[in-house]
Amino acid sequence: MKYLIDFIEKKDVQKSKIYKHLKCTAQEAKLLQYICRRYVKGDEEISALEVLRDNFSKGEYLYLQQLPMLKKIMDMGWLTQLSFGQVKTHEVSLLEILNASLTPSIALLRLLEEGSLEISLPDSKPYTDHLEYLQDQFDVVTLLHNIATFKQNYTENSLGIGRLKNKLNLLTQRIQERLKVTQEPIIVEEFFKEKELDEREQRIFLALLKEEYSGGEGVFREMNTLIELISFDEYEKIKNRALLEEGSKLITEEIIDYEEILNMFGGISRSFYLRDGIMQQIIHPKKKKKVTKLKLDMLIKEQDLFEYLKPTTTLDDVILHPKTKEVLHTLIKQVDKKVYKKLKSWGLKGSKNIDARIIFYGVAGTGKTMTAMSLAKTLKRPILSFDCSKILSMYVGESEKNVRKIFDDFKSLSKKAKVEPILLLNEADQFLSSRTKGEGSSADKMHNQMQNIFLEQIERFEGILIATTNLLGNIDKAFSRRFNYKIEFKKPNKKQRVRLWQNMLPQNADYEEGFEIEMLSSYELTGGQINLIIKNSAYKVAIREESIFMLEDFVDEIARELGSSFDGSKSMGFKV
Repeated sequence: MKYLIDFIEKKDVQKSKIYKHLKCTAQEAKLLQYICRRYVKGDEEISALEVLRDNFSKGEYLYLQQLPMLKKIMDMGWLTQLSFGQVKTHEVSLLEILNASLTPSIALLRLLEEGSLEISLPDSKPYTDHLEYLQDQFDVVTLLHNIATFKQNYTENSLGIGRLKNKLNLLTQRIQERLKVTQEPIIVEEFFKEKELDEREQRIFLALLKEEYSGGEGVFREMNTLIELISFDEYEKIKNRALLEEGSKLITEEIIDYEEILNMFGGISRSFYLRDGIMQQIIHPKKKKKVTKLKLDMLIKEQDLFEYLKPTTTLDDVILHPKTKEVLHTLIKQVDKKVYKKLKSWGLKGSKNIDARIIFYGVAGTGKTMTAMSLAKTLKRPILSFDCSKILSMYVGESEKNVRKIFDDFKSLSKKAKVEPILLLNEADQFLSSRTKGEGSSADKMHNQMQNIFLEQIERFEGILIATTNLLGNIDKAFSRRFNYKIEFKKPNKKQRVRLWQNMLPQNADYEEGFEIEMLSSYELTGGQINLIIKNSAYKVAIREESIFMLEDFVDEIARELGSSFDGSKSMGFKV
């Protein structure tokens, strides 16, 4: 503690051993000396007003004229203010400082303890392996992050930022010097040369690699943090976003990828990661990867149980009842990783996966399957569909085995796939309906047994499962309790039917003069029915020599559709 005692005891502060390192005037150093004396006597927080009153003339509030001096010392990074949270010191007005509580910064305390903040690095020796090299590079990433964090609280010309930048430059030079004397090739450097990555791309890569080695879902995966690591002003932040957008080298050459999920605040967050093949190449350069994760569409070719669906729309593209859409967006927020971590910390989540068991119910044609696919695209997950009508078998006992096979095969495919898929059970009415009470027939017993196995599999399921059904009223209560989301799909109202007609009608076709979508939307049809009517009308119009869509074409198909419907839709009374 010799430097601390020397500093607080010196009558002439300029003769103290640390004065030259403070880079400030004698009067500014005296203020620091006063604060440090108070600090060692137990005053951890000292009022800025008290500092000024004790050191300058009080007459006519002359001490207020010294506020700029106090602010300069704070901007240099020697003092920390405890009253403004994360507000930068240069964004605080002079009068706000007057009521601040001040304390010596970590940098000042370190200077008082060690006598110097000058950086000395070991001699440049060859790297013995790529892990030594990575440790130095990870230190660079940490320094870049510290600089970005420091800038949130202090001005750009702060001594603290200057020291961090100096250390960054020295460490970067040292890495280059060690590489020059290293005989064995360093796999990461070879990779950088092969891919021709510039310095910014290299730093993004190293930050993500640091996350992989630390095994976390940490801060260096977030887009804004990665941009801050390679940007030193606001203009660079805007320009450097292109390095993490679609079309950038890192993404197009499949070096990195990202997950895009709606976060709890309703915005979209991106979490970046290194591709599996790249990770294997860097972390285990001498080992061959034993387990290869495959794309799901390749795995599906090897089996005939599931159908691989390729979503083309997100939830923003689907026309749904406002209440239905609201529930779906709430669901997305609740499967966000940040929400999952919070629930896990409360002891409400046990598995490693984000899970949800969902029932979509409503009349046919209201968009249940399309919404499931759109939900999968929004969550950036593939989706596997199983038609539940396939489960019935003419042989007693086979249906029970088939139920287990659905979940066993899905689990097996999930382990082999790069991204865990969503399981869609279409037309799941027979699974979910109330079980037969009493002895019943052998068929009833088989059905009950099949449902018991299904119930057991639902209970153990990890991941996201969506079951669709036309009727919810007959659902067994035991199943109802296992599903944590039950989302109703109502028939579209007139406003939604107008949008459905507008979206589904052929855009490049010719229509008769005075063609009115408003008239067509007056008929209470589901989206599925509108789609079918448009297709049937198109086949009829296409064979004509003059292929012009007439309002009458659609009216005829609407009459045919509603005539074969059992839902009591609006009767026809419209004439052309």
